[in-house]
Amino acid sequence: MDNFARLLKESWALVEADRVRLSEHFYARLFLLDPELRKLFPVQMAGQGDRLLEAIIAAIHTVDDPEGFDEFLRALGRDHRKYHVEAANYDTMGVALLDALRSTAGDGWNLEYDQAWRDAYAAISEKMLAGAAADDNPPFWHAEVLTHERYGPDTAVFTCRALQHPLAWKAGQYVSIEAPRYHPRVWRTYSVANAPNDDNVLEFHVRTPEGAGWVSGALVRRVKPGDLLRVAAPMGSMTLDRSSDRDVLCVAGGVGLAPIKALVEELVSFNRTRWVHVFYGARTESDLYGLDGLRDLVAAHPWLSVTSACSDDPDFDGEHGDISDVVARYGPWTTHDCYVSGSAAMVRSTLRVLAADDVPPQHTRYDTFGNL
Repeated sequence: MDNFARLLKESWALVEADRVRLSEHFYARLFLLDPELRKLFPVQMAGQGDRLLEAIIAAIHTVDDPEGFDEFLRALGRDHRKYHVEAANYDTMGVALLDALRSTAGDGWNLEYDQAWRDAYAAISEKMLAGAAADDNPPFWHAEVLTHERYGPDTAVFTCRALQHPLAWKAGQYVSIEAPRYHPRVWRTYSVANAPNDDNVLEFHVRTPEGAGWVSGALVRRVKPGDLLRVAAPMGSMTLDRSSDRDVLCVAGGVGLAPIKALVEELVSFNRTRWVHVFYGARTESDLYGLDGLRDLVAAHPWLSVTSACSDDPDFDGEHGDISDVVARYGPWTTHDCYVSGSAAMVRSTLRVLAADDVPPQHTRYDTFGNL
């Protein structure tokens, strides 16, 4: 297994810097091999290649962790049911992927790398198909938007109810969402911002920069109560360890608050003995859209504390600086279960703080929007 993982990572290094070319070659070859597959993808393919490569990278980085590799791929197979992918399509994708890797890597590619990828893809497709076959749920749920509230020009909090079938998720997980009325066949992932409930209602926090993010833009600026969305199977492992008796540290940046809020809501349902410390940071006070709700929870639960910080608001009546630096000032966190959610830069810097505190890696879970 060690040699197998080494070959995959070595060969990936040959193409990692040229991801655009890799994805373009893959899709061109895929649609040439089977033109009918083009119907499964959005009209505009911009950004679609990133989803493919993120899945490949994640699979490569878990191949030397058999348990994590299996769990991730089975979940990925369940998730890909939303694209109406059939078993035969996996063979076609495998041919296109190997062809794209060989072409992009050039002279650095060799027979050992080729065989390692053949074996890896065979294992990947087998586990994804097994995960899809074992799932009795629908490929996706139709969900009606119930409420929609804007916070400034680029952030929205909305709720929706999954219709027809119960949707079972764990606090800290994320789902893919499609807004078919506005951008059909384009899916993006968002963390669920509330703990599971009997009403089948999910809450989401979405931020979109001006002029960017098709799905996020629609969810912030166009979606309204009564609209129907599609929600795919839950994924992600940033969930609570209920067997632990360690205190809890939660660090959220911006709309990274969503899964942290869900984790706190779940803790509210059973916790009596663990101290829970939430650090919530943003650029300005107006970006701390969820602070009032957190303060309400603090007032009701003496084991919970919330520390807020702004990195670019000198008038803010709270901590100042990047949230990772604030977390460092309040440490050490060596004996805590740690959960981190936010931008890639924020997560990276916070993980460095926790590593400096000698927090064991198995006691740290994180979620990020962007590449670490």
